[in-house]
Amino acid sequence: MQKKILALHDLAGLGRSSLVPIIASLSAMGHQCVPVPTAVYSSHLGLSGWHGADLTGAMRPALDQYEALGVRFDAVYAGFLSSAEQLEIVAAAAARLCSGLLVVDPVMGDNGRLYSSATPALCAQMGGLCAEADVITPNSTEAAVLLGLPPDSAPKDSEEALEWASLLSSRYHAAAVLTGLPLAAGETAIACCDADEVCLLRHPHVDAYYPGTGDLFSSVLTGGLVRGEPLAGAVRRAADFVRACIEHTEAAQNGGSRLFGVQFEPLLLQLAAQP
Repeated sequence: MQKKILALHDLAGLGRSSLVPIIASLSAMGHQCVPVPTAVYSSHLGLSGWHGADLTGAMRPALDQYEALGVRFDAVYAGFLSSAEQLEIVAAAAARLCSGLLVVDPVMGDNGRLYSSATPALCAQMGGLCAEADVITPNSTEAAVLLGLPPDSAPKDSEEALEWASLLSSRYHAAAVLTGLPLAAGETAIACCDADEVCLLRHPHVDAYYPGTGDLFSSVLTGGLVRGEPLAGAVRRAADFVRACIEHTEAAQNGGSRLFGVQFEPLLLQLAAQP
């Protein structure tokens, strides 16, 4: 049976972020992705002149329809959420409609700074949603908030990175995937903790920042977990794919603007070809 994944995230038309890469990557992996947008934007918010609309009022009716139709999902994947009400809707969706995983990417900030949407109330309630999740995928800024530390805190070395992952897992009773850790020159690391098992996955660092790569990573990770892959294997697949997309884009656009995201489209066949 084909797996169904409910994706609750914003939809940004331009910039290859949010639901655009999420739908594409999950579909390429053979899953049915059912998107419920939390908001719609003309582009991601890093591009000037964007326009948007909040869709909180449309989320509950969509989920009510799915419940009335008897639809059940193998996973719920939640990303950008702009209010406490949206967090409550995600928790209700997982309880009402999901017979499998709840994956939460606790989008609150990056590079040591919180986004404007990450109010103290939202950050506090994000911890509650993470406690309901099976898997959480924070970057170091978001992990710091979830651990009650200043947002600009970050693990200093491999040992501390594994400690953070273990603390997140034990505090929120979820598998923790701590992403984007520059622990050594020329490398980026991901610290994982699933129950009492911790590991550090390293891959070559590509010195380029593209919006939307976190969405791409978490969606491929979710797709792998729904396939039954172990956590470390799904993390490795997701990290390798994101790195390949960055390298391809760097070569293809030859110094063009990175604000329009990675050119993942030509590489989707790689996801489709992998067992």
